[in-house]
Amino acid sequence: MFKRLKDAHRLYETVFMGVLTCFCFCFSLVRCMYTGTKVFLFLNWNLFLAFIPWALTSFSMVKPAIQKSKVAIFILLCFWLLFFPNAPYIFTDLFHLRLQSSMPIWFDLLLILSFAWTGLLFGFLSLWDIERIMYKKIKRTYVTILSMVLLFIGSFGVYLGRYLRWNSWDIITEPFELMYDIGDRIMNPFEHQTTWGMTIFMGLFLNMIYWSFRLISKKNV
Repeated sequence: MFKRLKDAHRLYETVFMGVLTCFCFCFSLVRCMYTGTKVFLFLNWNLFLAFIPWALTSFSMVKPAIQKSKVAIFILLCFWLLFFPNAPYIFTDLFHLRLQSSMPIWFDLLLILSFAWTGLLFGFLSLWDIERIMYKKIKRTYVTILSMVLLFIGSFGVYLGRYLRWNSWDIITEPFELMYDIGDRIMNPFEHQTTWGMTIFMGLFLNMIYWSFRLISKKNV
């Protein structure tokens, strides 16, 4: 496994993300042990869901044969898009911050931001992988536009998860109810201003962070 990761130039990235994940887990464990409560342990589950899109694209990088099949790429993109909103979703867990808590608010703020940043990195790194795959199929300009659109779609997914409480797997367990909620908001946008307000501004925020991230990654050291 290590050899495959090294050959695919994924070893450093995998180790780094593993360290960040362990740090977040230990962070939440410290809070649990200090307060004797399980508050915020759910962040570990949210981070696992954010890990899935990165795991999917990482597998496609380690197994480059997958990238040669248009059907495989389409399936990969569908599953990736299904789980991608979980990456930026953790930022909305800031809603759980309370002034009256068993821990100082600064500690809980740093705890949530640590999970949110790690989850966002999982999402952005996976989107970067998607771009690398698509570069082989379509022009770079179209890939850039596609990335922007995917970030807005991901933002819509964040809204569905935070406010309507839909999960990624509900597309299988409750597909008709989910499609009704999505269709209603598309067909009647003016009746759901909160939906599109959050989607647009969250999408702008994610695009701002993502393209800043890409700019930094290209800067010579």
